[in-house]
Amino acid sequence: MIETTNLTKRFGENTAVDRLTLTIPEGEVFGFLGPNGAGKTTTVRMLAGLISPTAGGATLLGHKLGESDIEIRRNVGILTETPGMYERLSALKNLTIYARLYEVKDVPGQVEKYLRMLGLWERRNDATGTFSKGMRQKLAIARALLHEPRILFLDEPSAGLDPEAARLVRDFIGDVKEQGRTIFLTTHNLDEADRLCDRIAVFKSRLRVLDTPEGLRQQLYGRQVVFHLASEAQTGVPILQNLPYIKNIEAHENKLLVAVDELELHNPEMIRLLVNGGQNIQFVGELRHSLEEIYLQLINREEQADGQN
Repeated sequence: MIETTNLTKRFGENTAVDRLTLTIPEGEVFGFLGPNGAGKTTTVRMLAGLISPTAGGATLLGHKLGESDIEIRRNVGILTETPGMYERLSALKNLTIYARLYEVKDVPGQVEKYLRMLGLWERRNDATGTFSKGMRQKLAIARALLHEPRILFLDEPSAGLDPEAARLVRDFIGDVKEQGRTIFLTTHNLDEADRLCDRIAVFKSRLRVLDTPEGLRQQLYGRQVVFHLASEAQTGVPILQNLPYIKNIEAHENKLLVAVDELELHNPEMIRLLVNGGQNIQFVGELRHSLEEIYLQLINREEQADGQN
């Protein structure tokens, strides 16, 4: 478990992290989203015990930040956005060095395990300076997992990777999640966050919004069903508009957009009314807004609120 209370970090006059309070249960994949300069990496570095907070505090797995930092470091793995490696040394030697620093019991066994798991075993004796960015990222993930941490901090794990390497990283995160580890993920890849994260925080110096991906959709848009009609959708509006459970109804060419809760309960009646009203329905589906749309809406809303204060 990760728990923060008014966690704050200032650099001179600049407040990078402002009174962050949240609880992340064990085994959750937690997405931490925000624009560049929002304080995401600073938050990760504080929680990993790499830098000290200015105010507030945090506990990780029962260990208090600032008092049990050695224990915290033993139980967390961290992948930074630009992981550094000893480029003249082989992948095998790099991981061996870090495994010894982490006091791993079976150094050769753990190094081989993760090199094989991430598809790097055949290149184990090659200098890391010859690796592609995707291969270096995979090696950095292996380094973060060598000591089997219960909490894993991933800072932009798929940034700059080609689609194949990014997919491998996402699949690997899914595998780690199934092992019951807690994952704290910062990313600009919103599709990635949508697919991987149990909950998502939108953060810009302070916590703005916290919910599940589906909960964020509900906050902004509710649920919307789309009726694709054979004719102009405007003719279908009078048939449905007075139903008590409909929140909003819009017509766009041959598409009728209806905002309503409990779609599964009310869809059969709406379909029946439209058909009885002479509408030919070609297709019915639920409109699913992307996390990118939601994120941009939330950020714009928060910026407008900040401007008014």
